[in-house]
Amino acid sequence: MSTSEAMKPGTVCLVTGASVGIGRAIAESLLARGHRVICVARNKDKLTAVFAEYGENALLLSLDVTDGPAVAGLVDTLDPAWREIEVLVANAGSDVGGRRRFDQGAMADWASTMDTNVTGLMRFCHALLPGMLERRRGHIVTLGSIAGLETYAGGAVYSATKYAVRAFTEALRKDYRQEPIRITEILPGLVRTGFAEARFKGDADKAAAFYDSFPAALSAEDIAAAVIFALEQLPQVNIGQIVVTPTGDK
Repeated sequence: MSTSEAMKPGTVCLVTGASVGIGRAIAESLLARGHRVICVARNKDKLTAVFAEYGENALLLSLDVTDGPAVAGLVDTLDPAWREIEVLVANAGSDVGGRRRFDQGAMADWASTMDTNVTGLMRFCHALLPGMLERRRGHIVTLGSIAGLETYAGGAVYSATKYAVRAFTEALRKDYRQEPIRITEILPGLVRTGFAEARFKGDADKAAAFYDSFPAALSAEDIAAAVIFALEQLPQVNIGQIVVTPTGDK
């Protein structure tokens, strides 16, 4: 049995947070391999700018992961040809207002981070798992972080969300251990993307200084490669966790 049989070209995948950074790299990697990808993000214009060249293989959806009713009803709104979603990459994440002491941050920012990183991820799993179980195949990939393994000053809320993602993913894997559903968590270290600029509410100089303060950083493509590695394993192989850190990182 070859890896092509583990994930055949044309497989329908859904990637959240697909317009930028890690999500974009994952979606592009899947499309490059001949898969059909539902690219989900809040900003439809950004999706169009990135994925228009992929034509009918990329379905672009403007959707906020914090919109519970919209996520719950997503499958029913899709054309039948797109409803058999075999792969979910729950990537969308936020840390707006983060990297500061808890009392110095706005509670609205903290609540938004929790809703996006934890509840939003859970919403998509809850919406897509029934179809996977019915078809008796599927793979869920969650994007955690090394912040879910070790906390840091200024990261009380972000770390809390990533610890929650790790616990949720591990328990989910146990829930479905008797089912033909694979569940993987990717835990990246520092990745140089636009994430820091979003965290600092558009302050590009502050974001650049943040990344430059570290000895090394990963790229979005590095994380996409780890996701593809997990997805392309043979059906009987489930990669539970992949921790990815940059070479030279202390």
